[in-house]
Amino acid sequence: MAHSRRNLDAIINYFDEYDQIIEIGIGRRTDLAQALAEREVSVTATDVHDRDVPDGVTFVRDDVVDPDPSVYAGADAVYARNLPPELHRPALTVARDADADFLFTTLGGDQPAVPVERVTIEEGTLYVARALPE
Repeated sequence: MAHSRRNLDAIINYFDEYDQIIEIGIGRRTDLAQALAEREVSVTATDVHDRDVPDGVTFVRDDVVDPDPSVYAGADAVYARNLPPELHRPALTVARDADADFLFTTLGGDQPAVPVERVTIEEGTLYVARALPE
């Protein structure tokens, strides 16, 4: 499902509090990473396949199921779009290990497989798992 521009804006506005963000599984949907980079957010995109990313976005080939922790070190947030349920827990683990918030959307009626806060956005729900307090 394609995200409308308004939906993209809602997600971007929600991400305003973050300075350094990692996108898991960017695939061919680069619009959010590009928009965040244009707002001077430091964005690193990951995927299990090599991907072209917009100017201002760093790409690192990584698999969230067998991650390189150095990729996520220093991130304020880790996010993913249309993340399948089997990747919710590994992605949350990566975010927690980096002391970062984890934000994601799912496909269709998929429900989150990890504890989350729900934020209603134009075309669905943004799920938010906050970093654990010290």
